[in-house]
Amino acid sequence: MARPAIQLYSLREVDKPLPALLDRIADAGFDGVEFAYRVGDADVTAVVETLDDRELTPVAAHVPIDRLEDDPSAEAAFYRELGCERLVVPHLDAEHFESTAAVVRAGQRLEAVADDLAGVDLLYHNHRQEFVDLGERPAFEELIEATDDRIGFELDVGHAALAGADSMDLLHRYGDRIPIIHVRDADFDTGEWVPLGEGDVDLAGIGMAAREPGTPGVDWAVYEQEGDVSLHGLDGVVTTIRELMTHEDREQ
Repeated sequence: MARPAIQLYSLREVDKPLPALLDRIADAGFDGVEFAYRVGDADVTAVVETLDDRELTPVAAHVPIDRLEDDPSAEAAFYRELGCERLVVPHLDAEHFESTAAVVRAGQRLEAVADDLAGVDLLYHNHRQEFVDLGERPAFEELIEATDDRIGFELDVGHAALAGADSMDLLHRYGDRIPIIHVRDADFDTGEWVPLGEGDVDLAGIGMAAREPGTPGVDWAVYEQEGDVSLHGLDGVVTTIRELMTHEDREQ
């Protein structure tokens, strides 16, 4: 059953030291955090102590591919010090998905990085450009097929939905390659992000697909939101994720 976590990008405008922010995240009921930004400037010892004290799991970290290529050993060592065993390439430009050949090259680039990460797992996070139709199938599926299990995927169900993709189908077919999903909701008419449960993304259906018997299942449902996110609203976010993604309240 997917556990709730939060991508720290969502709280990038909050002016608090990272350990204090982690305390508030734990108070809200999240089980894990996904790092981005700010962590490089934080007191690593204080961050690790807070994670341990509050029993927060460092789910993964978003790291641009250029940094991973420049010094993969240093990046892997830094995040391992935080207890983080998964790194995520958050984005590749649209040119990487313009043709099947381009996708194959992108896959080779990701696999080369994975080989240099000394056992830390590498995932790729989608936006919308990955779902361009290349003829036989979308580029996102081409990328999965072009890579082996050295590369995992963090399926952003909001971006996928706005691109016209079916996240439930992707989870059914590629669930063994998707240990993490990014959870967000959107209004399909306007293309705008909206609070969880208030838009058109079938989060309940995606949650059922993510935990379907006989499939590997998703480990983490990571909340990400654009714009201002209030610390006071985090408690409700956790409740919504548990209801929509795990049906926890409905099954009790």
